[in-house]
Amino acid sequence: MIQCFEHSRFRSVRFSGTSNGGTSNGGTSNAGTSNGGTSNAGRSYGAPSRAASSSLAGQAADRDESGKELLAKLERQLGVSERVLYAELSHAIVGAAIEVHRHLGPGKLESTYQRALDEELTLRGIAHRGQVPIALRYKGRDVGSFVLDFIVDDKVVLELKAVDRPHAVHKAQVLSYLHATSLRLGLLINFNVPVLWKGVQRVVL
Repeated sequence: MIQCFEHSRFRSVRFSGTSNGGTSNGGTSNAGTSNGGTSNAGRSYGAPSRAASSSLAGQAADRDESGKELLAKLERQLGVSERVLYAELSHAIVGAAIEVHRHLGPGKLESTYQRALDEELTLRGIAHRGQVPIALRYKGRDVGSFVLDFIVDDKVVLELKAVDRPHAVHKAQVLSYLHATSLRLGLLINFNVPVLWKGVQRVVL
């Protein structure tokens, strides 16, 4: 059925179903007019249309998805995904290192970062040992020793650097530490970067 509404010089036409079983008053539906007044049937005040609601929901979903993608990217870089070995501990260690880097920035000596990170780990209640001597054995005999920067919670080897760029030998160094300590996870953190998370590498044995 066609409903017609007139206002001033403008005239609009709307299609609708039959109201009250048919038409009345010369073909005008009672759903459209009543006693010379205009009915509010079919109107909404302030509520968005179905198409607008769908569009807004789609935009919100897009923003939520973008946020999730960014978070997942950062988690992969920092190793904080629940599927990653010692995820929560890794997150805590990197968080402490970020705090040190935020205060000191790049360009300092490695020993300075070691002392500052030792303090920060202590302040955060993260169990750790610094400057840990490890014996180096060859065919059952002691042939020397080396010193680890940190062993955190007896689970993670933490090696610090302050270099222009990381080299393959640095990762090999952490791997050798993992073999010597029988631990599985190492974190190699280079403080000489503008943003610390870009200087974090996970090494898994």
